[in-house]
Amino acid sequence: MTPVNPTMDLERAEARLPRWMTALAAAGTLGILASAHLRFAAGFALGAALGILNYLWLHHIVEALVNAGTVRPPKTALAKVVVRYPLLLAAVYLFYMSRWLPFTAILAGLFVPVGGVLVEALALLHDGWKNTD
Repeated sequence: MTPVNPTMDLERAEARLPRWMTALAAAGTLGILASAHLRFAAGFALGAALGILNYLWLHHIVEALVNAGTVRPPKTALAKVVVRYPLLLAAVYLFYMSRWLPFTAILAGLFVPVGGVLVEALALLHDGWKNTD
């Protein structure tokens, strides 16, 4: 059994998260398209894109604040803190009021980052059980 550096494993897990999210978004969208629900697939894809963008911005903000130390955080990180939720809420409200895309599809897509985290957690559990044998 080889010793695993937990910090390195966490860094690899952080790098894999956006890939899991993108894969889940693509699989979900293709699955919905296969069932011939074009508007629902577009809504799911939009929600997934907003959810992934929200995750990436949050990751950038946290990374900038942690690495800032005594130095002032970058203005882009501060702008993302201020713009993140109003932009997300405005986009969801726009589609809710216009009914251009199904609101439930957009909400389902917003949960794609949760699915990505769950898949990564299962992958880490699998690796942990594999390394204890």
